[in-house]
Amino acid sequence: MITLRLRDLAERHEVFLVDQYGVLHDGTRPYEGAVDALTRLADAGRRIAILSNSGKRAAPNANRLARLGFAPSLYRTFMTSGEVAWRGLKDGSLPPPYAGAERVFFVGRGADAEGALEGLDLKSVDRAADADLVLIAGSEGDTRPLSFYRALLAEAAAAGTPCICSNPDTTMVTAAGPAFGAGTIADLYETLGGRVLRIGKPEGTIYRFALAALGAALDGKAVGIGDSLHHDVAGANAAGLRSALVRSGVHAAETDEALTSLMRAPGLEPDYLLERFIW
Repeated sequence: MITLRLRDLAERHEVFLVDQYGVLHDGTRPYEGAVDALTRLADAGRRIAILSNSGKRAAPNANRLARLGFAPSLYRTFMTSGEVAWRGLKDGSLPPPYAGAERVFFVGRGADAEGALEGLDLKSVDRAADADLVLIAGSEGDTRPLSFYRALLAEAAAAGTPCICSNPDTTMVTAAGPAFGAGTIADLYETLGGRVLRIGKPEGTIYRFALAALGAALDGKAVGIGDSLHHDVAGANAAGLRSALVRSGVHAAETDEALTSLMRAPGLEPDYLLERFIW
């Protein structure tokens, strides 16, 4: 597969759905050339959405992106899986048994709670066993072992308490390197006997929200760019978009041979490959 740069994609596509972690930044700082690349893409008149499997809502994500140097004027909408989950809980559009809860047990990093439950008719409880809904929005996999979450959630899962995972990434990019993400905690919850509704890439709802906000159709003009084969590439392919893998995040340490092997799995082959998000 030929490795391209962002300017090559700009010649081929009009609509860009761009992941943030592992593509634009590592959580603490922007990748070299990423601010310039997004600026040039916006200056070229391309319609851009930032599309993230963040358990936080869109606004705090956009605020942090601005602090990292990515001005809100560079994109038209910021859609997160946390925002989609919040809207579903707010308007009751989630399927049973995930709608209509009264007591929620929240799982995430400290910052993940920012706005996640604000405006919702839900009471936060301190024990998963006391909840009628578990919401997994993030992971502390860089500082806690998976056994911590097993002990935290085992009783609720065994009781059949429904769970929403608003960040289905199984691996997260941190400044210290990869760590297990909220999606891995959701996988654990299922092995413990619980039921999980995953909201975010590769599931299609987040793509429909973003494309509607851009006024875009699935006509071959849209491309999804991300650093994860299993979430960004698989999601874009399933949604009918072209897909581009950036090797600066989850798969940064993979050899060419190992990456090629992973791409052979159904639905995981990207249309394009970029070493980094640079113009």
